[in-house]
Amino acid sequence: MIRLIRFSDMGRWKRTGKWTLVYGRRKTGKTFFIKNFLHWDRYFFVGRSGEVFDNDERISYDVFLREITNSLKNGRKIVVDEIQRLPEEFFDRLHSLGITGRLIAISSTLWLARKLIGERSPLLGLFSEFEMGLMDERDIVRNLSSHIRDRKKLVEFSVYLREPWLVPLWESTQENFIDSIPSNIRITVPALIGEIFSEERRELTSIYEGVLKSVADGKRISGEIANSLFALHLIPTQNPSLIHPYLKILKEIGILEKVKIWGKNRYQYYLSSPVMDLFFYLDAKYGITERGVSEEQMKEVMRRKLPLHVEQFFGDLLSKVFGLWKERIVEKDYEVDIALTDFRKLKVVSEVKWKELREAELKRIENVLNRFDCKRILIVPRRDAVRDLEGIEVWDINTILNKISS
Repeated sequence: MIRLIRFSDMGRWKRTGKWTLVYGRRKTGKTFFIKNFLHWDRYFFVGRSGEVFDNDERISYDVFLREITNSLKNGRKIVVDEIQRLPEEFFDRLHSLGITGRLIAISSTLWLARKLIGERSPLLGLFSEFEMGLMDERDIVRNLSSHIRDRKKLVEFSVYLREPWLVPLWESTQENFIDSIPSNIRITVPALIGEIFSEERRELTSIYEGVLKSVADGKRISGEIANSLFALHLIPTQNPSLIHPYLKILKEIGILEKVKIWGKNRYQYYLSSPVMDLFFYLDAKYGITERGVSEEQMKEVMRRKLPLHVEQFFGDLLSKVFGLWKERIVEKDYEVDIALTDFRKLKVVSEVKWKELREAELKRIENVLNRFDCKRILIVPRRDAVRDLEGIEVWDINTILNKISS
């Protein structure tokens, strides 16, 4: 099995303190990262009912408390996985112990992260924060670039393999990976969503599901989402304020991404995970949770969704390459896929076209991007398949790999 190295996270880890809280939603590779890329002396795992395991051996809470206290006092490096499942008095014990040794606490819940390091917490100021989301776009293309020669497929596979739990599927299907995704997420994604809500101590209601299906179906602003939920009789009026609390919570727990529209006090919403976006689109259009979907339907869905997921992938990647905020430009007669800003100043505009481009489309791109006095980039599958554009740099994944490497 290929080992995906999280270069960016390893770099961030060097800036953490002696006690660190690692948190983020489930199935993002937190445990794998800690176990395989960091040094530690003792590893404790807390089960759902509060039982504690020292490696594979089950131990009592009293033994665990004695072992972790002595280990930290002796300056050892200790990991406690799923620390939120321990009783409240454990955190008071840590407070009385003070920062000694090296403690790495792992949690799949954001509410606990806020509770542990928020106001009135006995641990306030003791832990540094280390949030882990999906794998960094720069890291996944670096990891896969030596395994996938076809550069177009390298990007397309990277889009979905930011979800580490899909790696075994890719290894078994290889060239057919993209086509195999829809039929392999029907059970896994609902279970993952259910676990995320369960860990956050929230109920996955029909309104949450309605919001996710609406966003996956292309409803980007709160008004459109509210109209969609009203049509389904999930909310009593077409009032966006009714769904703002749901949007806020979905963003906080890492399921939704909120993107500002440049120059306006408006926002668009996207599912952070393209795999989840794919699932909820399939459920909205075809009811995938209740019936099967034909191979032809799945291929059609991938044909529609893949370019949008690639665009979202490059938006996040460029944001990190340039160290700028990602926004979008939405005007009456045109839109720009990616706008990168430094505070309110526009620094980069970019279009992503994941298809063969005709001359008319190239001229349209020149007309739109050259409206802006900043760096202008067109991203395509192959640089040598596109003519030089006036005032616009044409990039492909090789261009980006060179910039990441340098």
